[in-house]
Amino acid sequence: MVGLLGPNGAGKTTTVSMITGLLSPDSGQVLVGGAPLRGDADPAKRNIGVVPQELALYDELSALENLELFGSLYGLTGRALAEAIQRTLDLVQLADRRKDRVSTYSGGMKRRLNLAAALLHEPRILLLDEPTVGVDPQSRNAIFDNLETLKREGKAIVYTTHYMEEVERMCDRVVIIDHGKVIAEDTCEGLYRLLPGANVLQLQLESNVAMDSLRKVEGVEWCEQVDMTLRAGLSDLNASGAVLQWLTKQGYRFHHLTCERADLETVFLTLTGRSLRDA
Repeated sequence: MVGLLGPNGAGKTTTVSMITGLLSPDSGQVLVGGAPLRGDADPAKRNIGVVPQELALYDELSALENLELFGSLYGLTGRALAEAIQRTLDLVQLADRRKDRVSTYSGGMKRRLNLAAALLHEPRILLLDEPTVGVDPQSRNAIFDNLETLKREGKAIVYTTHYMEEVERMCDRVVIIDHGKVIAEDTCEGLYRLLPGANVLQLQLESNVAMDSLRKVEGVEWCEQVDMTLRAGLSDLNASGAVLQWLTKQGYRFHHLTCERADLETVFLTLTGRSLRDA
């Protein structure tokens, strides 16, 4: 599962649109299974499922009728279509509401039904463009559970969002984009390592510390003391042991110790100078 992370207007939806063929790239090409996509009728596109940012459902139809429609567009008929509908409704936990009009659904239920529609033809690749926008917490967690199930089944998932906590929770790798360009790509842990002293040790002291000496302790990238609060940026939280040993050896008394790690918001701010949610 790859997280495509960036602020509004960074190019996430444009990227999804190019992968699906809705937009033509100015240069380069989209490869699926190592082969380039060739036009709208390329059979390789049957390997792709899309959950768009804007809901793609017919409110006046029931959930069942929506899925029958989308399934028929994928070429499913008869028993194969009925089994696909049952399978996807069970996954998104909407089987008991299958005959209800979509207009009676909550926003979260509509998002889950949209996910079901994208899975009818059992695609190998699933593209989700900010699928939790406007979703209640219960439905949001249900979507996360669905995606975890799909990951275990071996599907490749591209997940676009500007909510970094979603990426940190679910994604194996992260691609950060801004102004249509990739500015960083790695695991979450790898992205944290882009920041010097991204791991912070904070503790309360009873006296002032010799800062020049503390900066020489292995693993300390930076340190500062405001009143009796000491903060030290570490290359790795394992270095906190060396700092505590140094403080003890020098006779400094300390208490109320906390450790914290940079999040993806901090990484993005460092790389671009603006918030994940800025336009």
